[in-house]
Amino acid sequence: MTTRTTHHELVSLHDAAERFHVSIKTLRRRIADGTITGYRIGRLVRVDLDDVEHELLVEIPSARGV
Repeated sequence: MTTRTTHHELVSLHDAAERFHVSIKTLRRRIADGTITGYRIGRLVRVDLDDVEHELLVEIPSARGV
């Protein structure tokens, strides 16, 4: 079980999309379906990098090393 800190590193959708090599549309879809949390600051939407990393990066199990 992973623990997350209460510190939020909020970044724009553009910056998060570039960092994780996904589209802004993908991030917007994930916000809409509740997979990741979006934060509205005025008119801007931000996401927490830790939240995006935790929800988007999925480890692929290896068949080796059994």
